[in-house]
Amino acid sequence: MKKLTALFFLIMFVIGTDTFLISPLIPTLQNLFHISTEYSGWMVGAYALGYAVFALIAGPLSDGWDRKKVMLSGMVCFSVSTILCGFATGFWSMFLFRFLAGVSAAFTAPQVWASIPALFPAPKIAKVSGIVMAGLAASQAFGIPIGSLLATTHWSYPFFTIGVCSLLVAIFIFYALPEMKPKQDQRSKIPIFKRYVPLLTSRIARRSFLAHFLFQCGFFAAFSFIGKWMTDRFHLSIDQVGYVMFFLGLGNMVGSISGAYVIKRLSRFNTMVVGFLVSIACFIALPHLPSVSAFEGVYFLIFVNMGIAFPLILGLLNSLNPTIRGTISSLANSIMYAATTLGSWIAGLIYATFNGFSAVGIFAAICFAGSLLSFIFSGILTTHSKTKKELAS
Repeated sequence: MKKLTALFFLIMFVIGTDTFLISPLIPTLQNLFHISTEYSGWMVGAYALGYAVFALIAGPLSDGWDRKKVMLSGMVCFSVSTILCGFATGFWSMFLFRFLAGVSAAFTAPQVWASIPALFPAPKIAKVSGIVMAGLAASQAFGIPIGSLLATTHWSYPFFTIGVCSLLVAIFIFYALPEMKPKQDQRSKIPIFKRYVPLLTSRIARRSFLAHFLFQCGFFAAFSFIGKWMTDRFHLSIDQVGYVMFFLGLGNMVGSISGAYVIKRLSRFNTMVVGFLVSIACFIALPHLPSVSAFEGVYFLIFVNMGIAFPLILGLLNSLNPTIRGTISSLANSIMYAATTLGSWIAGLIYATFNGFSAVGIFAAICFAGSLLSFIFSGILTTHSKTKKELAS
């Protein structure tokens, strides 16, 4: 069991590292490929776009396939696509390879969450899920800074390193993961998109997923341009940006580890309200901070909130209807990456238009405010039993 836990942790670590790797490299790649600020966000958005589009079909499709084969094939394709990013010669080749990496991740990552209940006894599922979720937090704390340091030698080295590591993880999958063929009753010919009908027809679910979208859009709009803003404002080098990202990633880990305790003490409703209000204030204050240390301290609070709020939101969404958790997980992931695509694109436009991070911070604050209101008015935080009854019907 420990081997499988370690395997799932590593899968989420390499996928998480690759997801955010472009952020600190944007200034370097802008100069190298002669890309304007308005379009630079698409180097982040291309990966997210590929994930968002294909996650909608990858989850339901894989329910009828052997999950081991899907995970293995996805990880091999992910490795190749990421290595190819290191050979990109311009914006469009980078866009294509990042898009393909996102498509590969869309088939790989959902299999991890679907495999945990199938391979582990019920009492251990929560613990294993927490460890695997920590893989994403660790990718921000350690993976991205390491990638930034490798990029000081050459910008392509992080892509080659992650690609090779992903290939090693694929070998680990081949030898350690058992086959997980679907049962006969799982091969039912229900149309893929018909499985989303219970969610689309529920007012509570619609408002909850809208809130999830706004939350992710605001966060990733600001996150995508952290590296560029620190370079423009404080004249930091790539390795210095990496050290800052390491510190911020620790904030995410702190939030992930302490989230259950905080929610138990404050309740889900109060945890979300307090965390979102603090984040809104931080986003507004960020562009006006006088030093790197002040920036790190304020953004650390945002990352702590992200570490607490993200698992809380996913837990709320996945409990909407226990009979279609795979579909809910696919939709939640697709929405997250669609929000990343839109957020990074909008951030690039307003960063260039208003010549700085102030407008990006305000945009993120507005998204968080809209997300909080949508969560409150959805009723998912206070009327959970009613929510499940509505969706079950």
